[in-house]
Amino acid sequence: MLCIETICVENRKLKNLAYHEARLNKTRKKLWGYTDHWNLAEMLEIPETVSDEMHKCRLAYSKEIDNIKWEPQTLRTVKSIRRVYSDTVDYSYKYDKREELNTLFAQRKESDEILIIKNGWVTDAYYYNVAFSDGKDWFTPTTCLLPGTKRAYLLDQGIIREREISETDIFSYNTVRLFNAMINWETAPEIDTKLID
Repeated sequence: MLCIETICVENRKLKNLAYHEARLNKTRKKLWGYTDHWNLAEMLEIPETVSDEMHKCRLAYSKEIDNIKWEPQTLRTVKSIRRVYSDTVDYSYKYDKREELNTLFAQRKESDEILIIKNGWVTDAYYYNVAFSDGKDWFTPTTCLLPGTKRAYLLDQGIIREREISETDIFSYNTVRLFNAMINWETAPEIDTKLID
């Protein structure tokens, strides 16, 4: 079993690295009992083939690094979201294998993205954490499946706040924004909640 970190590389610089490192070291300790601390800045050397354009560094690991891939980043267009339901889905660690999530994503029909509801609570989208706006403030569900690194950064900066958000609460908000480590908060896809199926 492998876990992964997906790190944004922009202008040949690794972004938000402290948050990725913290999650990786916590995951290695919780899942496998390893207490050695990895310093990603020392371990990751950006290849010459990586340009100034946005790239993705995909690091797969368990006890050791299994593989590292460097790929140009392509952003998906998200204009529609469908609610899908699972009371058993678990993605509390960023596993390489995502079978449960893949099964849920396959239920999106004509929609671009899914919003996963677990036991009546809003969790995450397929590849994103989510935040809802009431027109003034942004709130992210306390019941997320995976606490993302960008989510942790935005919480620390006070840009978003945590709140319990039930399925019935969704339409009391104006918009939902989908974000992850590879997307700048300001340019993340934002969708009117009325367009959520």
